Amino acid sequence: MKILTHNDKNRIVQAIMAAEKMTSGELRVHVEKKAGKDPFLRAQEVFQELGMDQTRERNGVLFFLAVEERKFVILGDEGINNKVPADFWEETKEAMAAEFKESRFAEGLMEGIRRAGEALAKHFPYRHDDIDELPNEISIS
Repeated sequence: MKILTHNDKNRIVQAIMAAEKMTSGELRVHVEKKAGKDPFLRAQEVFQELGMDQTRERNGVLFFLAVEERKFVILGDEGINNKVPADFWEETKEAMAAEFKESRFAEGLMEGIRRAGEALAKHFPYRHDDIDELPNEISIS
């Protein structure tokens, strides 16, 4: 399950940190070997396990990858989902998939993070009293 090198992981964490400097939103990346069930349902479980449904403004975004099944899900909480256009996540997913098809997994994730970060910054700009509510590192199970 080695789709991301150590350097890739560092670059992704840096992308998360850069995006979060512009917004009160929270971004996380979670990677699993297999979802073991419908990837969307598993992403919902992980979203809750990581406490992403507990952010102050309900503006967390999870990028969930099930590597062996070659599936991924972008899951936004209700705060951001109520603000972005209906096709926003699908367009973001397509941009990421284009990179994934070329085995550029870090670049695909960073593109998704960039797009989500821009949307979050537009609707949930960084405020002086913002705190980083969730860790930025990639979670793997």
